[in-house]
Amino acid sequence: MSATAQTTRGQPLVTPASHRGTTSALLTCGASECFLPNFCDAAVILRVVVVSELLAFVLALDGTGSLAQFLDTLGRKSLLIQWIVLWDVLFLCLARALLQRLDLLGAATAASAISLGVTLVVSLGAARLMEAEDLAGFVLRNLAIAAVVTAVVLRYFYVRHQWKRNIEAEARTRIQALQARIRPHFLFNSMNTIASLTRTDPERAEQAVEDLADLFRASLGQGEKITLAEELDFTRRYVNIEQLRLGERLRVEWRIDPRVPDDVAIPALLLQPLVENAIYHGIEPQTEGGTVNIDIDRVDDRVQFTITNPIPTTLSNYRRSGNKMALENIRQRLRLTYGSGSDLSIRKTDQRYEVRFSIPAEGLT
Repeated sequence: MSATAQTTRGQPLVTPASHRGTTSALLTCGASECFLPNFCDAAVILRVVVVSELLAFVLALDGTGSLAQFLDTLGRKSLLIQWIVLWDVLFLCLARALLQRLDLLGAATAASAISLGVTLVVSLGAARLMEAEDLAGFVLRNLAIAAVVTAVVLRYFYVRHQWKRNIEAEARTRIQALQARIRPHFLFNSMNTIASLTRTDPERAEQAVEDLADLFRASLGQGEKITLAEELDFTRRYVNIEQLRLGERLRVEWRIDPRVPDDVAIPALLLQPLVENAIYHGIEPQTEGGTVNIDIDRVDDRVQFTITNPIPTTLSNYRRSGNKMALENIRQRLRLTYGSGSDLSIRKTDQRYEVRFSIPAEGLT
């Protein structure tokens, strides 16, 4: 299967990042920017219940009475607090859409109002059931505890959210720096290809300049992530340039699993540098050339990429200089983007060199 594919010239492949919509945490809480967790999530509910039980345990430790009295107090306080917390979580879950439309101060105020309102209603109900003598004192005491705990919890959620945003911003900065190192390297190699063609085949050199202009335009427009279709188009354009220079020596076989949708988001410039390495180290040194295999498969809920190239055999002591920048660069970008959810492995045999990595793909059905 030939790597040469017809492409449309003069059209940017990717919408510039500056034109994409963003949500500012200073304007709205937002679905992805809100400091409040998703109270509809089972894991969040479980954590809230556990923390509430710890609070009941602390409140029951008044230092007086027997073990039986302590257990009785703990049971009553646990029942009251769990009722308050569960109803609070229910209303926060139902109000999630509203909270996401508010600014940060509004979201915090609304969450506090829900918490205090639930505490008031449940406390009045509990006071009636227990026939409390000091109704006002009982309710006011519960409201005071709820106000303090709510303020502490909201502060914790906000600080944790800001810390997470700072970590993500630092990771994005490092990803952009690593990605910026790839672009000059790619452009330098492309210019070398064009320079060699100007002496041997000026017409092909002109075509290569046009391809490079399209690639450069697309490269400038790429953000942190693009679709798989865009990355494949970008890589095919690069292969077109190299095939102008190497001719029939370069053969590329693509095998793309039809179960992998074209709109799966992946980090930009992830595949092209590996294909560039495969051509530079596996095809160019050999007089007879060879085949680069690019396989993209779906494995459960992941997308797996495999790039394979031949190892030169004509010169037994042949070694091409290189600092393996692309491999280490991509390894770091995968680690920053997906953490432990990504992997990159290298397998080398006597005849083939294989680079394989997989990434999680959300939304696969």
